[in-house]
Amino acid sequence: MARHWADFQYEIYLNGLTGAVPRLPTDLTRLEALAEQRLGPGPVGYVAGGAGDGSTARANRAALRRRRIVPRMLRDVHERDLSVEVLGRTLPAPVALAPVGVLSIMHPEAEPAAARAAAAQGVPYVLSSASSTPMEQVAEAMGDAERWFQLYWPKDREVARSFLGRAGAAGYSVLVVTLDTPLLAWRPRDLDQAYLPFLHGVGTANYFSDPAFRAGLAKPPQEDMNAAVAHFVGMFADPSKTWPDLAFLRENWAGPIVLKGILHPDDARAAADAGMDGVIVSNHGGRQVAGAVAAADALPRVAEAVGDRTAVLFDSGVRTGDDVFKALALGARAVLVGRPYVYGLGLDGQAGVEHVIRCLLAEFDLTLALAGHASPATVRAADLVEDPA
Repeated sequence: MARHWADFQYEIYLNGLTGAVPRLPTDLTRLEALAEQRLGPGPVGYVAGGAGDGSTARANRAALRRRRIVPRMLRDVHERDLSVEVLGRTLPAPVALAPVGVLSIMHPEAEPAAARAAAAQGVPYVLSSASSTPMEQVAEAMGDAERWFQLYWPKDREVARSFLGRAGAAGYSVLVVTLDTPLLAWRPRDLDQAYLPFLHGVGTANYFSDPAFRAGLAKPPQEDMNAAVAHFVGMFADPSKTWPDLAFLRENWAGPIVLKGILHPDDARAAADAGMDGVIVSNHGGRQVAGAVAAADALPRVAEAVGDRTAVLFDSGVRTGDDVFKALALGARAVLVGRPYVYGLGLDGQAGVEHVIRCLLAEFDLTLALAGHASPATVRAADLVEDPA
């Protein structure tokens, strides 16, 4: 029998008989305000902030809110199975933790705490290239659990090749290549605080531990941090990359490859034509292009463009269980959740991340059932209407 994630609510109610209440809100949209109160303005601004005036991040939320679910009645939803097939693997639910860098700015246990939480709940964890912890240490924290590696594609081919080799050896099964960050966007919340962790050597652990990266240094990073940071900044991203460069990734990675940051149907088709295994419809949570299309508005066109040729995943704006339902109805096979789990980490470490995962999936399970579905497989565009307001 499949796990009923919704049972988390009864666990909470039963614990309440002893006077215990959850340490964090069960409405995950409240976590950002709580983080703003309790954590430093630099770290919170780095996580919560967006490009320009924040209009893209707001549009992401508005696009999901605008879609409304139309529940159906008298369907047997007693037994539910939230599992999905994605990229050749079976996931217990259509949710993974999105790659978010420099997690040590939110909590000292950083990526290993988030990874352990994902492993404990059985959802994939996507490790950022820009993590505060080397990829091998994060893999060790996860045991045999499902883990994917996100690549910021560096200029230096040998460093890129080394990263891919290390990730494969450490048991990361899927490569997620972020395409929408060839340059760092104009981010006023970070600029107003003059806050960029990388310049302090934070979020550089995979680079500073990499033999190909260190081969380009006169001295080890710990002996000349400024030179190491300068070397990192000079290779972090490459605005000259084009579609033919994808062949390099295929030559150096044996598993599925997913391109993150796709918003245009033609780019989705190009990814499928290049033999990519999946795309993630994403605008980087509103952090890269001010005034960009909302990710949820781009999703149906991308899904229609590629059909079953390549897996379509989604992120940017997911905060609640009904958001997950809506993303599936709009054409995604699975969603990645980012900021909520990072706030959970900052507020309560590994336990906070597990709280976020369990709340999100309990709410999704209940939304699915109460809308008349026993499985994500039956969710369709017809289950939504657009609110004209």
